[in-house]
Amino acid sequence: MKGKVMSEIAAEQTVPKGAILGAFALIAFALVSVSLARLTGIGTVHFEHASPIQSTSLRFEDRPDGGIAVIAPRSGEVLGVIEPGTDGFIRTVLRSLAFDRQRHHIGSGPAFTLNKWSDRHATLDDPSTGRSVDLVAFGRTNMQAFSNLMTMAGGTP
Repeated sequence: MKGKVMSEIAAEQTVPKGAILGAFALIAFALVSVSLARLTGIGTVHFEHASPIQSTSLRFEDRPDGGIAVIAPRSGEVLGVIEPGTDGFIRTVLRSLAFDRQRHHIGSGPAFTLNKWSDRHATLDDPSTGRSVDLVAFGRTNMQAFSNLMTMAGGTP
């Protein structure tokens, strides 16, 4: 060992072949398992809502003052305005969905669907991208913010 530099000592160390084969087998098993689960649905969890008890279609448009106009898609009527600097959760969800639309080259024209389900969940769905946000996952207070939008559209919270 005398006279050897650290790089020579490190170069002499090797990983056992059994460990490499074991790691390869583990990776292969994981990939095969995930592929089979995706193809067959075995071992996956499917969450389905009971049935919608209320649905409302809404469009959202940014305003020059930083607010967001809540619009009835059929009539084009402005139902309300989310004032600048308020309702951070709604803004975050809408930005996320808008970003997804940009990736798919879809503008702000198509309406979103706000659904209340019989199992007490609420979702904001984007039919144009197929994306759905389960609002109850973010807590009752945040879900209530979207229920207020449903009230703007003439529904019951």
